[in-house]
Amino acid sequence: MGTLIVKDEIIIHASASKVWDVLVSPKYVRQWDELPEDFPEEKMSVGSEVVWDLPNGGVTKTTVIEAERESKLTISLYVSNWDIKPDPAAIAYTYEMIKQDNGMKLSIKIGDFSLLQNGEDYYEASVEFAQESKQKIKQLAEE
Repeated sequence: MGTLIVKDEIIIHASASKVWDVLVSPKYVRQWDELPEDFPEEKMSVGSEVVWDLPNGGVTKTTVIEAERESKLTISLYVSNWDIKPDPAAIAYTYEMIKQDNGMKLSIKIGDFSLLQNGEDYYEASVEFAQESKQKIKQLAEE
């Protein structure tokens, strides 16, 4: 099987600092992604973790592993029920910002889900997530 990596992008008519703020500030992240109710309000940075308890006793955990201000944010994904424990960068959400004449291009890369037995399911869910979240990120940054 080949790789299962979601790739998407959008042009956002806003400053790099505003787009970055929407990516790392919990008050904005809550509007385009899920966060636990008790998640702290400080901006996410390298080492920031979000942990969700699963009904079967396991956990899903995301960890910021790279945060280049106004440039690149990488968040690893790990689910305790997976058959493998991949390298943190192997299955991740990566948001890259590139300056354009008319604003910022936000590129989103999610995966590689080919490492997982049911990787196609994660891939399909992530395609939908990327399409929905990029629109909401754009809307929040342009407000």
